[in-house]
Amino acid sequence: MFNTEAVPDPARQSVSVAGYEVTASSEEPLIIDDLRHRARLAEHFDLEDGDSTAGWSFFSVRREPAEWPQLVVTQRYEPAGSGFTPGVLIVPDTGVIFIGTGCRLLAYSTSDEQWARLWIDTAEWFWGWRQHGPFVLMSAELQLAAWTTAGEKLWSTMVEPPWSYSVEGSTLNVDVMGTVRRFPLADGP
Repeated sequence: MFNTEAVPDPARQSVSVAGYEVTASSEEPLIIDDLRHRARLAEHFDLEDGDSTAGWSFFSVRREPAEWPQLVVTQRYEPAGSGFTPGVLIVPDTGVIFIGTGCRLLAYSTSDEQWARLWIDTAEWFWGWRQHGPFVLMSAELQLAAWTTAGEKLWSTMVEPPWSYSVEGSTLNVDVMGTVRRFPLADGP
């Protein structure tokens, strides 16, 4: 059985929510080969230029009652540090997992016992994911985008810092450098 306490790692964090356990780390686990071998889906993404200042991320996802993670994703990414940290969002109702690191966005499906990548997308420097009802919003340094909780992309818009957003019912308010735009969350700008 995979035990997150078996190998001490100060860079590793684990959280369990709605039958899913996600483990994240900025370092490669010592048992990475075992994890990849036992996973239903294991993927690694590298950078084309091999920049030594790039960040490194590890995500594993285990859905109960499995003993070992069924999904293992490792990647090198940039930009790293200075607020650009990897993030994951799981939508238990649809079995979709959203992962963001640097400029790479990934989505995975966990329907039944099948684990599959839904898509790869890009972002202008990933910040985070947030779910608002049936929608998932991705915020990045220069971009705001929306998907359904099933992983279907709805829209994307460019933004410029400083910017923020808020959701009121089905309306999205986007404040870009003091100019506020309001539009339906489902339709985008």
